[in-house]
Amino acid sequence: MEDNLLQPDKKEIIRVSVSEAARLFGVSTQTIRRAIKDQEITYVVVASRYKINFESLVRWSQEKTTVQNKTNVRGIGQYVDKWKIRNTLYSPSTKSLNKQEDK
Repeated sequence: MEDNLLQPDKKEIIRVSVSEAARLFGVSTQTIRRAIKDQEITYVVVASRYKINFESLVRWSQEKTTVQNKTNVRGIGQYVDKWKIRNTLYSPSTKSLNKQEDK
C-alpha cells in the first residue's frame, strides 16, 4: 500500500478469474480460455488458476466485434445506460474533472 503512495503514477493491476471474465463480457468460459490459448489476453497463474489482467481483457473485447456485441447484450454493457447520472446534483462538476485532467 505504501508503494502506491510513494509512486502515484503506478497503476494497480486488476485481475479476474475466467468465470468472472466470461460473466462480465457475456461470453462463455471457452471463449475466454481460447483467448488465453491464443495469447490474446495477458494472465498469471495463481494457485493453478488463471487470473486475467482486466485491462488486456477490455482491449481484447474491443478488438473483437462479436465479443463487443455480446458484452453490450449479455455482459456489463447492458447496464451502461442505467449508470448515466441524470441528477446534476450528484454528477461530478466539470471544473473538478478539468482539474483532474490537468494533473
